Amino acid sequence: MFLRLLWRSMRGSRGRMAVALLAVISGATVISALLDLEFDIERQLTQEFRLLGANVVISRAGSAQALAPWQPSSEIPGSPSLMDQVPVLAQIERMPTKDVVALAPLLYIVAHIRDTPVVVAGTWLDQTRGLNPTWKIEGHWVSSRDEEAECLIGRQVARQFSVAPGTLLEMHYRERSAQVRVAGVFDAGGTEDSQIFVNLPVVQKLAQTSGDNQIEVVLMSIRGTSTAIGRYTQQLAAALPGYAVRPIQAVSRAEGNLLDRTRLLIALMVVLILVLTALCVLATMAALAMERRKDVGLMKALGGSISRIVALFLAEVGTLGAAGGLIGSIGGIVLARWMGHRVFNASVNARWDVFPLTIALMVGVALAGALPLRLLGKVKPAVILRGE
Repeated sequence: MFLRLLWRSMRGSRGRMAVALLAVISGATVISALLDLEFDIERQLTQEFRLLGANVVISRAGSAQALAPWQPSSEIPGSPSLMDQVPVLAQIERMPTKDVVALAPLLYIVAHIRDTPVVVAGTWLDQTRGLNPTWKIEGHWVSSRDEEAECLIGRQVARQFSVAPGTLLEMHYRERSAQVRVAGVFDAGGTEDSQIFVNLPVVQKLAQTSGDNQIEVVLMSIRGTSTAIGRYTQQLAAALPGYAVRPIQAVSRAEGNLLDRTRLLIALMVVLILVLTALCVLATMAALAMERRKDVGLMKALGGSISRIVALFLAEVGTLGAAGGLIGSIGGIVLARWMGHRVFNASVNARWDVFPLTIALMVGVALAGALPLRLLGKVKPAVILRGE
């Protein structure tokens, strides 16, 4: 009997119920999409910030390389900033993590090409692309760290010496020399544009440092939030006494600030949409309460209790909220994916736990908007039956 009354009550006010349902569906769609984005925003922003390249630096404690990893600390190998790459890389291997995108050691010298000094950086060229994904390159990346005959050259150096991919360059350092072929000309938009990148063994042979494994700095690109990156660097620093293991603060700080602000913006938008949806339901229910005065008066006159009457209307409103929340959650998946492609150029993963959360919010909003139905409890049957 109760369900029959509920069904007839909802059918009797199809117009106003449709307006309220549309408002709930619209609100649920946007809220569901925002919640999907909120739960996935950390992963998306982390991926975007990894496009900035290296975000962790390992150097000798007190070395200036921790602050300026792309600049040589000394023109003379054997300076206090040099370190042995073997223990550092071995310790990194003992602390494996799937979040390390790329890592490479670097050793700098100032060599001469055609009697002109040029900064030459020895590194693992097969890791250069992972550490510098924003570089624009003419030619091709070097895929091997053992290939000694190729190099990547900055745009400024290429213009200075009028070279292009395929050109042979001869570098001189002290009494030693090495010949390399230009594999690609890159445009980084920074100090790297005035440097030449070759595989690490070439620079180590030219420099003839005190050991064959001498480097100045290790650069790492690590996925994750600034908190996760900070935790990993602390663990690595504890395992490497005498070395400075630091996240590049500008990247980590920008990532954390943007993540916090984005989440605050999403939370404020969710609250605003909930309020607007509640107001729309409130206005609809206020008009509906005026229409239902005669029905309520007749129910009371026939012996219906006020609790039973209120339960009937609350069930009607709750059904409205649940139906709108369910339909809106499905629409929110489509909207979230569209937003992901427009904002991050990537798909936002739909989360099934957003469904019950969205439905619960919409039921709560619908019940909050049903406050005008309290006025029905004050309806007097005698007044209604007299037609007043």
